Amino acid sequence: MVITNVGLKFTPVATLRYAAKPSVNLFRRSSLNIEVINEKPGDDARIHQVTEQAFLSTPHTDHTEQFIVDSLRRAGALTISQVAKVDGEIIGHVAISPITLSGGETGWFGIGPISVLPEFQGLGIGSKLMQSSLAALEKMGASGCVVLGDPAYYGRYGFKVVDGLIFPGVPAEYFQALSFSGEFPNGEVSYHEAFSA
Repeated sequence: MVITNVGLKFTPVATLRYAAKPSVNLFRRSSLNIEVINEKPGDDARIHQVTEQAFLSTPHTDHTEQFIVDSLRRAGALTISQVAKVDGEIIGHVAISPITLSGGETGWFGIGPISVLPEFQGLGIGSKLMQSSLAALEKMGASGCVVLGDPAYYGRYGFKVVDGLIFPGVPAEYFQALSFSGEFPNGEVSYHEAFSA
């Protein structure tokens, strides 16, 4: 099932990537030296590759996630762009961009795409990217953020379904928000036009 709204394609199955891949190799997880840092000039080509590979075998997607990130970057709309590195090599990425709320509230952002190379999925790298990006948002004074995805996975970071906060065309249980102040806006959410890439 693909749900499309204003060019934004949402696939519930695709968002389960990290929650659904069990970490069977605990030794490998504990032995990885994972570094999460802000994107640097020149990282864009590798981020494109990582994002493309991360979603390559994901069913029910148009496989445009890498183009969304590229479009956000070109538009100057990548508020936060962080990479996960292992042994100096980029193996994961998270993009955060501003959203528009119909009520006019500001300081709210959308998380995603979040990408981890297939061979590194299920090792906690997506979690490290989430934790780091949420900390960066809070530090910059953001009001909060929204995410499309598995409620069980994102719920562990404090995301929840908020009555009155709507992304039309998406099942309500998959659209969640996290407020850094405890207060949530009402109204419809629109993502940046780059999501129609």
